Amino acid sequence: MVGDTLARAVAALRLHPTPRGHVLANWRVLAEAGEHDLDAARLAEAHLDAATITDELGGAVVEAGSLWGVWAAGSPETALHATPDGSGWYLTGRKPWCSGSDRCTHALVTATAPDGDRLFAVDLRASDEIRNGDPWRGVGMRDSGTATVRFTATRAYPVGGPGTYLDRPGFWHGAVGVAAAWFGGAVGAAAPLRDRLASGRGDEHDAAHLGRVDAALAAAAAVLREDAAEIAAPGAPTEPVARARRRAIRARASVEDAVETVLRSTGRATGPRPLAFDAHHARHVADLEVFVRQSHAERDLAALGHLASEVDGDRADGVRL
Repeated sequence: MVGDTLARAVAALRLHPTPRGHVLANWRVLAEAGEHDLDAARLAEAHLDAATITDELGGAVVEAGSLWGVWAAGSPETALHATPDGSGWYLTGRKPWCSGSDRCTHALVTATAPDGDRLFAVDLRASDEIRNGDPWRGVGMRDSGTATVRFTATRAYPVGGPGTYLDRPGFWHGAVGVAAAWFGGAVGAAAPLRDRLASGRGDEHDAAHLGRVDAALAAAAAVLREDAAEIAAPGAPTEPVARARRRAIRARASVEDAVETVLRSTGRATGPRPLAFDAHHARHVADLEVFVRQSHAERDLAALGHLASEVDGDRADGVRL
C-alpha cells in the first residue's frame, strides 16, 4: 500500500519549475496521503522538502522518477563526517533516523565538515558502500524504511555552504510541511467516529466528541492555510528567521493539539473495538502516535514562548486578529 500511495503523492506534487508557488497545493497532497497511509506521507514530505531545499540552495536537482530523503537527524551515539579531497567530498560514519533508506534513490544528508556543518546530496544508486543497520522495530511507522545508515567514503555533493541548511527561513517553512502530513493523519484517525455518527449508531456523547474533533481540525486547517499563503509570498525567502521559526512552531503545536484531540475523542467515543478489530485503524493510530512525536513537545512550546515575548517583526504584545 505504501508504494501505491507514495507513487500517487509524489506524482501529484508540484515541483517544477519550482515548488515555491504551490505551497498549499503540495501540503494538500501530503494531507491526503496522510489520511490513508502515514508512511507514504512521511516519504512524500521528505521528497517535497528536498525539492524545496535544492531549489533554494542549488547543488542538486530533484528529477522526475527519483525519490529523495532528507537525513538531517543526529544522536550522541552517531557521527557523520565529510572530508574533501582534490576530486570532491566523501562521507564516512553513521546517520540515524534515515527514512526511506530502503527505497530512496537520493538523499540530502547533513554532516560535519572541516569548515562546519554542511548539507550534501548523495546518489544512493551509485553508492554500493552504504549499508543499513539498526532496523526499525516498533509497530508505528514500520514501513517508512527508517534505519541508521552507515557511509564509508561515500561520494557526496555539497548543497549550499557551511551552516546554510539551518540558518535560513526556508528551513522553518519546510518544518510546517510535516504538520500537513500530521493533519491528514488526524483526519484519517477520526474515521471510526465519523462513521459511527453517519450510520446512526451514535448518541449525544458521540456527537459531542465529533464536535470537538471538528473544531480542532478546523482550527488546525485554518492555521495551515494562513501559513501556506505567507510562505508562498514573494518576501518569505528573506524574512527574519525568528519570524519563520515562530510561525512553524506555532503551526506544528496547533496541529499536534488537533491530533491529540482526535485520538482522545475518537478512542473515548468508540471504545476498544476499532483498535482491536479494525487492522487499518489500529495501524494508523500507531503510525500517527509515532509520527507526531517528531514534535519536540514542551521544548518546542518553551521556544515558542520565548519567541512570542521578543520583538521579531510582529507585535510584541501577543497575537491579534
